[in-house]
Amino acid sequence: MADQSKNDVVIIGGGVIGVCTAYELARKGAQVMLIEQNEIASGSSYGNGGLIVPSHSVPLAAPGVPLQGLKWMFNPESPFYIKPHVDLDFLEWMLLFAFASRRAPMMRAIPVLRDLLIASRARYDELASQVGFDFGYQQKGTLMAFLTQSALDNGIDEAELVGRYGVETKILNSSELCELEPALRSEVAGGIHYSQDAHLDPAQFVSGLAEKAKELGVEILTKTEVIHFETNASRITGIHTTRGDFDAEQVVLCAGSWSPSIVRELKINLPVQAAKGYSVTLERPAIMPRYPLMFGEARVVVTPLQDRLRLAGTLELAGMDFSINYRRVLALQRNSAKYLQGLDQAKVLEVWRGLRPCTPDGLPVISRAKPFDNLIVATGHAMLGMSLGPITGRLVSQVALGENVELDLSPLRLDRF
Repeated sequence: MADQSKNDVVIIGGGVIGVCTAYELARKGAQVMLIEQNEIASGSSYGNGGLIVPSHSVPLAAPGVPLQGLKWMFNPESPFYIKPHVDLDFLEWMLLFAFASRRAPMMRAIPVLRDLLIASRARYDELASQVGFDFGYQQKGTLMAFLTQSALDNGIDEAELVGRYGVETKILNSSELCELEPALRSEVAGGIHYSQDAHLDPAQFVSGLAEKAKELGVEILTKTEVIHFETNASRITGIHTTRGDFDAEQVVLCAGSWSPSIVRELKINLPVQAAKGYSVTLERPAIMPRYPLMFGEARVVVTPLQDRLRLAGTLELAGMDFSINYRRVLALQRNSAKYLQGLDQAKVLEVWRGLRPCTPDGLPVISRAKPFDNLIVATGHAMLGMSLGPITGRLVSQVALGENVELDLSPLRLDRF
């Protein structure tokens, strides 16, 4: 290996999970290097909806979801699209997903996600008052709007379910919803206010926290790819990259959808599939929403970001595919206009797509990875990466430094699959 001082921890991945982990470790005095194959916040952490959502305590794997996905398979404009392709890892993942989408596993997952989401929201509150930079953080909740009574009834059922686990909800009829959010069209049937939710500018948060981490001594290498690991028995002893070779006492893998390919040479089975999502960022419309919004039937989120408005949505299981399906982009805008006034004239500033790492059961992996004693995996956060970044960073730092871990990580262990 190159003659370099040994880092306490090398982190692979510069999205919200990696940056939060680097910050938490450095804050506790660890010597940290972060390696990112592109730029900080260039992946899913850049253009997502920026919502912090305790409301989303029901996992992606839930009863009816696989069947709905199969029904939508042949509609490329559907909110949840499964692209037909032959891949053994994908087929295995789909079988595990179907198994996890039963009621019993879902009910076990809800309190796990709730605890993670509530703890992460609390950490965001602390960071907003401590870190000394503005990332557009506001804690006013989200409004979920529905166009039809049947969809509203389903939304109320889910709200009552998460409400039993301590998630705060308020059901609103059409006039109450439109009074709270005048930007909505009067055709909405009603909605739900999830008051514990928050929102922020995701790119500002991740890039700003990376700068704070650097001030604490974190070395950040961008445009750097991991190409090989050296191992000795149960330890990773070295990391070969496109910008040199490095030693580390511990390695943390949080490279999102790229994580499985990075550890493939280590014979680690990491059942994570990439799910593409899109966002369209618009100039400030004539009627700017006061609240972040979620549209029930369309599966779209709308986030006010200072002088911009972001529409984000779709879940496209298509592997590591970065292509942009323009039909899906147009559908995102068209479906949003059914709920929201003033979108027709708003200028498009940016179209973005990103890959979200999804596990079969809808829970992330935060775990040491056997057979290696010094490898920690933190990935598989799906659409909740931004929501769960701060708590994941804190939990990983506790694991890495041998501290008491504040939450039970046994449901998130890698060997559960």
